[in-house]
Amino acid sequence: MIETQPMPEDTVGRLYGELRRMAADFEFRPSERLNESRLALRLGASRTPLREALNRLVAEGFLDFRSGQGFFCRALSPEGIFHLYEARAAIECAALGAAIDRAEDAAIAGLAAYLDRTEGAYDRSTDPVELLEMDEGFHVRLCALAGNPEFDSMLSNVNGRIRYVRSIDLKQMRASGAVTERMSAHRRVLQLLIARDKTAAMDAMRAHIEKRRDQATEAVRLAFADIYAPREGAE
Repeated sequence: MIETQPMPEDTVGRLYGELRRMAADFEFRPSERLNESRLALRLGASRTPLREALNRLVAEGFLDFRSGQGFFCRALSPEGIFHLYEARAAIECAALGAAIDRAEDAAIAGLAAYLDRTEGAYDRSTDPVELLEMDEGFHVRLCALAGNPEFDSMLSNVNGRIRYVRSIDLKQMRASGAVTERMSAHRRVLQLLIARDKTAAMDAMRAHIEKRRDQATEAVRLAFADIYAPREGAE
């Protein structure tokens, strides 16, 4: 078999995916300048596709670009996290309202089956990454019921930019025993969706998201403590 070199778009896509993960997980520290030469060597890429991938992440809000200085990791601040939660609430409430108007009963039943499958595991899990995947899984599936791919795209962007702080927040919530309450909020939203009670459902969704939004300062403090904690194996 003759091996072929990946097309440029394949290379950019691979770099984009890896860099997006690194940015979302704050492997680059907040407001840190990125060393393009070091990144190119680490990722086995030339500067041209690397820069294209970096520019995509700037457009999506994962990185910043400063003329004459280069690419920087996005800042991490309570105000920024507050704004992301506010955007998330707006997107998800709009999607929920559309889902109540448009979604077939069978599609809503599929969301209910997902919650039934994951609720027990969510209550038992101590892994913040696993908790976040299950939590996002519910919200992403609910958003998809609206049948509007623009909602899906916008929610994916916000989720990616807020994911690290949310994982730290969920870790703290698990330690305090508040995670079970979070899943019960999903059950409440689902019940109102099934009842097609748009006003009450949107109010419940907004309250569910804004409860964590109002803890943005503490969530960012915990995130900074985690980002700057001594890493295993570090000198």
